Amino acid sequence: MAKKPLGTKAKTGEKCPESGVWKVVGSPSTTAPISEGNTMPPYSGNSVVWELIQYA
Repeated sequence: MAKKPLGTKAKTGEKCPESGVWKVVGSPSTTAPISEGNTMPPYSGNSVVWELIQYA
């Protein structure tokens, strides 16, 4: 199965579509390694949009 392209976005609560390093879109930002199938986490207690920046 083809990898999702870098830049793919997923919101808090959605299933992670691709294992890799994900970055919070906006500020303040952070990065986190998230595995495919896991639930995308909140950041600082808020629902955020995550962007795939690096493959696992």
